[in-house]
Amino acid sequence: MKLLQTLGLFALVNCCTTKGIEECVQMKNMSSSRKFPIIQLIDQTLNKTINTFNDSAMQHLRSEVTTVLIPCFYLMVLIIGLPANGLALWVLVTRIKKLSSTIFLMNLALADLLLTLSLPFKISYHLLGNDWVFGEGLCRGSSALFYGNVYSSTLLLTCISADRYLGVVHPFLSKELRSKKSVYCVCGVVWVLVVLSMVPLYITNQSYKIHTLNITTCNDALLEKTMNGYIFYYFICLVVFGFVIPCLISVFCYVSVISTLILNDEKYVHVIKVTVLVLLVFLVCLTPFNVILLIQVPTHSSDLYFYYMICLALSTFNNCIDPFIYYYISEEFRDKVRSTICAPKNKANSEKSAQSLIQSSSLSQSRPPQAV
Repeated sequence: MKLLQTLGLFALVNCCTTKGIEECVQMKNMSSSRKFPIIQLIDQTLNKTINTFNDSAMQHLRSEVTTVLIPCFYLMVLIIGLPANGLALWVLVTRIKKLSSTIFLMNLALADLLLTLSLPFKISYHLLGNDWVFGEGLCRGSSALFYGNVYSSTLLLTCISADRYLGVVHPFLSKELRSKKSVYCVCGVVWVLVVLSMVPLYITNQSYKIHTLNITTCNDALLEKTMNGYIFYYFICLVVFGFVIPCLISVFCYVSVISTLILNDEKYVHVIKVTVLVLLVFLVCLTPFNVILLIQVPTHSSDLYFYYMICLALSTFNNCIDPFIYYYISEEFRDKVRSTICAPKNKANSEKSAQSLIQSSSLSQSRPPQAV
């Protein structure tokens, strides 16, 4: 960090001596923005402002990590998550009774499916060298979907944990709380909170033309003046209320559920599997993203934002884990998925058996009768 600060000071002094005081002050102000810091230079010959990055940001944007590894990871999530969540949502909507847990699972599958539908745009962006070609509107929508998926998944997983807690630990006192009407209201509140929390991303410009690299970034660069002042508190609130508190609630709920089942000598294998999967989502997928977000916002480091891009990609892996949560949390879901997957195989086997029976019958009829 001291080396980076020294280099930054050297660049600032060099700017003052070669390009003028006005441009130097502007460069200093813009270099402290969130994400990759945009440096605005004034081209005296063309009399226009040119956007560029520091050497660290340029190196990261040109690296194979952002142009090859991250899009390959998104592609893997798309290949696994799209059919898995599509099948899960179809089974949950059409073939399962609408219990409280089912309604929460439906909303979680919908949130995951919305994110997977936006992944092709993200994959294209990184494969093109971090160049966004789809316009500002889709950039804002894609950014909101990514952040929204993180916190909608967290809140819905917490709701599922609380539902399990009420059903196992307080089965008689929680009937009214677990009614369909109450569950639909809770899901509605979750979606409203997520949409409102994404308002700063909807109303803020997310794409910037970087003239020196001849690319347009999306959600990877932001001028300080666009969100100056409340950006730190905004992300603090997102992390605390959208991740830390829900995570603690989920851990408490599942510990209480397992304790209750152990005391009553009941089977709790599936509950343990669900607990492990939920904790896996929180610890492996969501925790690195939220931790690096808190660290990067006040430091304004390009190197930290590079790791943040990797953690953001890692956070989407919960789309591949969530279908297993559906599978273990609902016995009816397991049965329906098995019947849906096995039905075509059974039908094909029955057709083959019928065809072989017909063939054997026709062969026996075509043979001449043998003398006794």
